[in-house]
Amino acid sequence: MRIPDISRPRLALLSVVFVLSNSGQSSACTNFMVTRGASADSSVTVTYTCDGEFHPHLNYDPAADHQPGDSIEFRDWDGKLRGKVAQVPHTYAVVGLMNEHQLAFGETTFGGRKDLENPSGIIRYWDLMGLTLQRAKTAQEAVKVIGGLVAEYGYGDEGESFSIADSREIWYMEIAGTGPGGKGAVWVALRVPNGYVCAHANKARIGEFPLDDPKMCLHSDNVISFAIEKGYYDPKSGKPFRFCDAYCPSDPKNLRYADTRVWSVFRRSAPSQIFSPDYHRGVEGVDPYPLWIKPDKRLTLADVMGIMRDHYEGTPYDMTKGVDAGPFASPNHCRPMAWQVDSVDYAWERAISTPQTGFSFISQSRDWLPNPIGGIYWYGVDDTYFTVWTPLYCGIRSIPPSFTTGSLGQFSWESAWWVFNFVANYANLKYSYMKEDIIKVRDELENGFLALQPVVEKTALEMEKQDSLLLTRYLTDYSVSHAEETVRRYRELGEFLICKYNDGYVKDSTGWPREVGYPQDWSREVIRARPEQFKLPIWKPDSLGAKSAR
Repeated sequence: MRIPDISRPRLALLSVVFVLSNSGQSSACTNFMVTRGASADSSVTVTYTCDGEFHPHLNYDPAADHQPGDSIEFRDWDGKLRGKVAQVPHTYAVVGLMNEHQLAFGETTFGGRKDLENPSGIIRYWDLMGLTLQRAKTAQEAVKVIGGLVAEYGYGDEGESFSIADSREIWYMEIAGTGPGGKGAVWVALRVPNGYVCAHANKARIGEFPLDDPKMCLHSDNVISFAIEKGYYDPKSGKPFRFCDAYCPSDPKNLRYADTRVWSVFRRSAPSQIFSPDYHRGVEGVDPYPLWIKPDKRLTLADVMGIMRDHYEGTPYDMTKGVDAGPFASPNHCRPMAWQVDSVDYAWERAISTPQTGFSFISQSRDWLPNPIGGIYWYGVDDTYFTVWTPLYCGIRSIPPSFTTGSLGQFSWESAWWVFNFVANYANLKYSYMKEDIIKVRDELENGFLALQPVVEKTALEMEKQDSLLLTRYLTDYSVSHAEETVRRYRELGEFLICKYNDGYVKDSTGWPREVGYPQDWSREVIRARPEQFKLPIWKPDSLGAKSAR
């Protein structure tokens, strides 16, 4: 994700991603893709964390019919018209980043070569997501829609990776521009093999790909020839063409920043397999991680949620350990990530879970159910570790009010983002203590949704046979009411935390404030840094009965 410019009035769904502050935050998202053969319940799953300092607004766009000659305007931040895109006769309904046909989109920005950005290109990556969700029913169709749009209107953005899922399969697509005044874009898309999982995190990952297998791979005609023309690839080298090497060369910074997250997704999905950390630590000559892997077992939704809450726990990079985690084992570091001491460059670890997340989702697309019931958009705001992913069915026709209100500049208990943000930020005061209280509420809510799901969907199926309007109302009422109840519970949780953990004390079960001090390991670090300042002198009686210092 990156800070975009303002565009069209029509594609309101993408204000979920892009009601942003102009903070310059960029390249900060994580995607995880689970094919139906790798999923415990055979659903097709995509996760997306949209990370950055912004206040998200979730939106719903209804299906609509359009007149011949209708178009959509795209504008910059200053209101300047970038261009227009012709409207199609009919557009599909969209909740967040999932449409009524269970098609779901995730993305991460890999940036790539800066000289390939095209300022005159009309369409940015968030435009592609919005337009495609309104125009495509399947993942493969979505890839073709994207290819057609950038060919006709030009691509005006950095390098981008897309996770595109329907109820049967997932396609992984990477795209880059062709530079100032260039035409179209260079891109390649691969179908993730059934039974496998794939991940990407702000770095291009597609290497070699087949040129003549349209069931498994689609690509722009110029994907190799353009790289040769620009000098990014020499066919005389004898080496195979690799998209990621041509358009997003690796360096120690992007390996550490991006591939550590991919490594952690893979090591948690397949603990029996060995994925060396040497690659993401930038050791030269080490082979990159595979594009996709077969997990040790089919992953449950709870497994996927756990992976998206990862701080590298249990590894040498565990962000809850060490002096940098503070006295109360917080994995959250203040930005910037890169810093310097005595002319030496350093960088904090970048975990999958970060306090800088604006919103996240986990989509489930299921081909054995009617579309309105089969597509679930599990949506959460702020830090994934403390968020509650609440189910929003893709057949709903309105969304929770608390997810649609608020701004970065003004705190409000009416805004779901501010409510979750308050809980997550307050936890940093005594993280190791407060996380237990938060997780208890978080898990109670999420486990409740999971337990209710079979009953809700059985009822929905009966309604679908009788009255589609009643089905829509039922799914909408369920999704909206339970999301609002979740936000209410977190308001109460925030008020509970500020009362229980106040002025450094921790109230016990009777409500009495207790002095809990600091962990011994942290106290030893303090003594090591300042061995004399906090030491108390020891006195002993002298021969005359007085006391003297020793």
